[in-house]
Amino acid sequence: MKISKEKKEKISEQILNFLFQESPKPAFTSKIAKEIARDEEFTKSLLKDLFKKKIVNEIKKNPEGIPYLKRSRWGLSVTAYEAYKTLST
Repeated sequence: MKISKEKKEKISEQILNFLFQESPKPAFTSKIAKEIARDEEFTKSLLKDLFKKKIVNEIKKNPEGIPYLKRSRWGLSVTAYEAYKTLST
């Protein structure tokens, strides 16, 4: 089943809203998928698209600096955070 571009944009907005609420703490793909009630692989593909647009940052290391083997954490980029901050006030 194909999802329209318009629906993907709305789901991406949900992802960004969740990341803004969690900011500055980054979230794992699985947590984001659970919060927006979507499949992890679909959520990851949307996050990768947002990463290409430089809206989110992908974090591939844990706080101690050890690389994750199969996981990533995601957080809003500074510019995206500032834009959301101005919209919410």
